[in-house]
Amino acid sequence: MNILHLKYAVEIEKTRSISKAAENLFMAQPNLSRAMKELEESLGITIFNRTSKGITVTPDGEEFLQYARRIIAQVDEVEAIYNNGKQPKQSFSVCVPRASYAAAAFTEFAKRIRIDTPAEVYYKETGSIHAVDAIVNETCNLGVIRYQTAFERYFRNLFLEKKLNFEVIADFSYVLLFSETHPLAEKDDITLADLSDSIEICHADPYVPSMPSLDAKKAELSEFVDKRIYVYERSSQFDLLEKVPLTFMWVSPVPDDLLRQHHLVMKNCSENVKVYRDVLIYRKNYRLSELDKAFITDLCDAKRKYLK
Repeated sequence: MNILHLKYAVEIEKTRSISKAAENLFMAQPNLSRAMKELEESLGITIFNRTSKGITVTPDGEEFLQYARRIIAQVDEVEAIYNNGKQPKQSFSVCVPRASYAAAAFTEFAKRIRIDTPAEVYYKETGSIHAVDAIVNETCNLGVIRYQTAFERYFRNLFLEKKLNFEVIADFSYVLLFSETHPLAEKDDITLADLSDSIEICHADPYVPSMPSLDAKKAELSEFVDKRIYVYERSSQFDLLEKVPLTFMWVSPVPDDLLRQHHLVMKNCSENVKVYRDVLIYRKNYRLSELDKAFITDLCDAKRKYLK
């Protein structure tokens, strides 16, 4: 086994095609097939299943490829440091829920990035299961996932199954977000029934392991509302709330400066009894970098400031 074999295997996984991988690697397909056969024989496992529809990865292959990606990344990092006098790169990646406090934490964190050193920083807002997949597949190093505490057992089992470290960041309840011009903006005691004439802006990817997506949506969404706009990203939600009449959204608490910027108001709902939990996750074999630790510090500071 050598580094080239590892790179070959990772490229095949990426393309799910021997011919496409060979093309990308500028080598003949028979040579690539022979190299993979030699690798599998030397390891005593089958990495890929070859089918008429393409390539699939075996369970043994999934485990091997995790090691392969990590080794290649480490080799690339060493080469970057020592070849042509290049400086070590600042690397950071995180998946987070669509949360104002997380965005505020990242803004503070971004101030730490040195301008005299190359940097690759990735900040992705996504749903919990997509975040878990990114951590497991090593396309991201840190994740913050959100779920209802009612689903604690499902997620604890998932963390154990995927070999993830996990630490609770915060527990909180959602608040209601309205435009200042919404009829309910001046009401102090809002009930769930009050929302029936409004349009809910909600994120489109609620998901719980071992639960059908329809049931997961029912657990998240109120029976009193029958008009919804589903969004997959965060940037447009404030514009929708500000400019589309009679819209509202359930959110984690929002900083005052964002409320003023978008002419929004936050309101509590005494009938809302759902409690949410934000949890930090990362792979058990992953060693936190100094940048990781800095982000976690900023995240906890923002949590204390905004999720009181």
